[in-house]
Amino acid sequence: MATKKRPTAMIAPTLILILWSWLACADAFAASASSALLKAKQEAESKGYVFFTNHDEILSKAQKEGKLRIQASLDESMKATTEAFRKRYPLIDLHVESLRGFEAAHRFLLEIKAGAAKDWDITRTPTDSSDFYREVLPHLWKVDLLGMAEHGVFDVPPKMIDPKNRNVIGWSSRFAVVPYNKNLVSPDQVPKSWEDMLEPKWKGRKFGNEISPQEIAALVPAWGLEKTLDYARKIAAQQPIWSRGSARPLAALAAGEVPLLLFGANYGQVRVAQRKDLLGVIQSTVLEPVPVRIGMEHGILSTSRNLHAALLWLEFMVGAEAQKLIDQHELVASLYSKDSTTEKALRGKKVSVVSWETNEKMEQWIAKLIEAYGFPKAELKK
Repeated sequence: MATKKRPTAMIAPTLILILWSWLACADAFAASASSALLKAKQEAESKGYVFFTNHDEILSKAQKEGKLRIQASLDESMKATTEAFRKRYPLIDLHVESLRGFEAAHRFLLEIKAGAAKDWDITRTPTDSSDFYREVLPHLWKVDLLGMAEHGVFDVPPKMIDPKNRNVIGWSSRFAVVPYNKNLVSPDQVPKSWEDMLEPKWKGRKFGNEISPQEIAALVPAWGLEKTLDYARKIAAQQPIWSRGSARPLAALAAGEVPLLLFGANYGQVRVAQRKDLLGVIQSTVLEPVPVRIGMEHGILSTSRNLHAALLWLEFMVGAEAQKLIDQHELVASLYSKDSTTEKALRGKKVSVVSWETNEKMEQWIAKLIEAYGFPKAELKK
């Protein structure tokens, strides 16, 4: 029996119907996305924020501005990221100056308050001090970076943006590691947990510890305040060698003056020290939960003359190219940047993250931890 062929005339209407249905769904999806974007813009503007719905608009206006002046918390990666941005946006004349340390940031804040910083577009907004952060926020442009990121207008991982204030980005993550001198600490002595450092063998000036308890404070999100305070008291009872900063203690570690540093050095600082360590004696271990803090927080000044160029720079700094350059030079790219050194190093590990929401509590935690330490006197100076 011969197989009947389906008439070609019947196939064409079917294909047309399928195509029509697909186009109708696509139009409905586009209309829904457009409606959601418009709603987000309206909500942002009702709260006093600027909201862009089109990235091309930002780019066009940025190119017309043609300039950008930035005070940034960059060091080794500043030259590389600056050159990369200029290559990406050749019509924008970029000038970047490093703003390192809280004292420098505070001096610049005084200039901002006095109206003497009108030539600058972007400033660092360190969250290490909640008072400082609160003081600088009124001087920042209220642009809804978070809303634009969530709707794909601004190509930034939303977790890098302050969810409460919505106009500050932190494109770095700092996490604590425990460096040690391999000639002084045998493999079986290397701690496997934070509690290992409470053993009697570590008592009596056997390890270094930072007098400023920022790293140990970052354990509070995972441990809770009471457990962290109890741990701080027990560490103080171990009679460590109290130090300040990371440069001098890491140099002492390399020289064999200190066998191990418990708190006070983050991953990037240790890796930089290892690059200078020709004998290769500096090793490190990661203890869980790993204390993680936000870094390199920046915002756009409300007095900026180049607002749109500033948006492009913030977006660029969290992009894959800039994050890779930051990793190459400083090893402190963001935990929320896929395949960054930090993200890969912490992948699968239990972390204790001081988030944007909990960051404002850090000063309170630090004050209580200093009290738990017993106000030790610094013995190693920067």
